[in-house]
Amino acid sequence: MSSEQSPLAPETAPDATGPRPRRLIYAAALAGLEGLALVVGGVWISVLGITGDPDDRQQAVTGGVTLMVLALLPLLAARGLLGRRSWSRGPAVITQVMALPVAYNLLQADSMAIPAGIALAVVAVAALVLLVNGETTRALGIRGPGNPPK
Repeated sequence: MSSEQSPLAPETAPDATGPRPRRLIYAAALAGLEGLALVVGGVWISVLGITGDPDDRQQAVTGGVTLMVLALLPLLAARGLLGRRSWSRGPAVITQVMALPVAYNLLQADSMAIPAGIALAVVAVAALVLLVNGETTRALGIRGPGNPPK
């Protein structure tokens, strides 16, 4: 495969030599923050399930492990965004879209979950705005539909 046929030919690859756009750094930071929050939540639920008195210990531990595994998606996306990998925008956007219904459900609760729902909604919307921004798209080397490589 020649460099003309390569999907990541030097002329179409993002410019990794210049400084990273701030919007890209902020999007990566928000995705990483969400991943970290999922890890902390998963560990907390698992520890409470093991040391506490849950109704169903196995379900509590399974829920905690599930949260820790789900944390991989935003953490990998954050790492990819910092490395200017074009594939990383997809998992980052998926994470934000999945966070919005969770935030809505937290906002419907009559408890201390309401501030968490507000925070999650703000982070998800802010990250989506940063991820679809033109500067971020160019930094990741993503072309729009119908735009041939240059």
